[in-house]
Amino acid sequence: MPLDRLITGRIATLAGDHGFGWVEAIGIRDGRIAFAGSEVKLETRADPFTERIALDPDEVAIPGLTDAHLHLATAADALMHVDLSDANTLDEALIRIGTAHRATADPAAWLQGHGWDADRWGRWPTTTDLESVAPGRRGAFWAHDHHALWASAAALLSGGLDEATADPAGGVIGRDADGRPDGLLYEAAARLVTAHIPHSTTLDLERGIIAVANDLLALGVVAVQDPGAVTPDPELSWSYPAYAHLSETGRLPLRVLASIREDALETALAGGLRSGAILGADPAGRARVGWLKCFADGSLGSRTAALLADIEPEPDRPLAADRRRGVWVTQPTRLEAVVREAASGGIATQIHAIGDAAVRAALDALIPTSGHVPFMPRIEHVQLLDPADRPRFATGGVVASVQPSHLGSDADKARRLWGERAERYGYPWRSIADTGAVLAFGTDAPVESFDPWPGIALAVRREDPRWPSGTPPFAPDEELTIDRAIRAACLDPARSAAEMDRGRLTVGQRADVVVIPSAALDDPVEPGGALAQARPTLVLMDGEVVFEA
Repeated sequence: MPLDRLITGRIATLAGDHGFGWVEAIGIRDGRIAFAGSEVKLETRADPFTERIALDPDEVAIPGLTDAHLHLATAADALMHVDLSDANTLDEALIRIGTAHRATADPAAWLQGHGWDADRWGRWPTTTDLESVAPGRRGAFWAHDHHALWASAAALLSGGLDEATADPAGGVIGRDADGRPDGLLYEAAARLVTAHIPHSTTLDLERGIIAVANDLLALGVVAVQDPGAVTPDPELSWSYPAYAHLSETGRLPLRVLASIREDALETALAGGLRSGAILGADPAGRARVGWLKCFADGSLGSRTAALLADIEPEPDRPLAADRRRGVWVTQPTRLEAVVREAASGGIATQIHAIGDAAVRAALDALIPTSGHVPFMPRIEHVQLLDPADRPRFATGGVVASVQPSHLGSDADKARRLWGERAERYGYPWRSIADTGAVLAFGTDAPVESFDPWPGIALAVRREDPRWPSGTPPFAPDEELTIDRAIRAACLDPARSAAEMDRGRLTVGQRADVVVIPSAALDDPVEPGGALAQARPTLVLMDGEVVFEA
């Protein structure tokens, strides 16, 4: 049978276990790679109706990227909220919030936002700050890492919080000197307020998903693994209907694996959902059920990552003795029970674990289910890893799902809060990869930008152009080779979901092809260089053009 498309030039197939697997040409038929090899041999398989795409000398083709950790629905929803991610000072943030408050005619409407960072601002924000620019408004604003919520006085009132409210399990209520809630809610305590915020409409969410997905395609991302929303959705009534409707009507621009949160596990099991199940009426649709997403601990920036040893002291921000090793959002024994329950219904689990104590507990919970669930169990983030636990990913069949862009944002905080541990045991991507483990890259958008290329470059160079001049590389021994980083962005996320027909450009694979400047792979990797700024000129998905510059 003749080929539908013939692509010639420098093509990285990612064949085998190492390297780029370069070939001169690939042939596409019925949305899959039908041939990969020399241009001369492939030409004999074409006919006059075969579309030919000849790469320029300064272009290369690679497989389509999969973002292994992108909150797609949340990123879509965030388009409608106040963006504080580039507000350099608290005063600048308050100006934006005040402007949004005045532009919102309905006094009962909630004001939402995201992206603030207490380290960037030099202090923690309070309800008093919000009252000064949006008096009486119910407002809720997520920190940069989505592990602390800044809530207004009216929002606290909606949640029934006062000085008598006890800290919930897995959460901490920030308090002033008199014991009154100060507006900061850490980890599970945020749900006391977010449970009262109405979700966006399905129509608005669908529009946002399409907009963000099209932007992702322009970056070469053809699939997303969405770890779920940060707000409660026990009935799966928010993102799942949007994904299902977009998929069954043929309007979902890319592939999505949508995870559930622990509060929806009962609903999922009762509905017979399992990892890999189709969402929507189209059996060939692009939306499917992902993992159960659980949280072991909090985050570095919120000082809630669960650690094996105390966090480094901050004289100006002292922590109570019981918080110096972080916060268990879910106790280890509970993690094990929930993972078992999900596995009994055919749902694989991914566990958020940033601190070394949390990673160890997550490994303990997940390893017994490996090989007994449809997808590989995963640990998300793995920002601090005790050396004794490094080999357990490979031997236990657990994926290390990491977000290189976090190192760019967190390096200074990691060095301050984790001391010498930070560079001895932190962000240990090469150490994990060298064991043969599956290492899947994501961005964690909207916590970070959904542009994957700066993170890929950072994984290779361990430097970030945002750092002050003269800042040394962060643990350069943990650098990855370019080909290993590309595999972590293209191949390993698909492997984690048992999608063995994606992530390469070898015979039988889906024809997801991304054409980028050759300098991205050929030039020395520099902070902000050709790899970090790579922009595709052509993207194919299932052999069809979905983006062209």
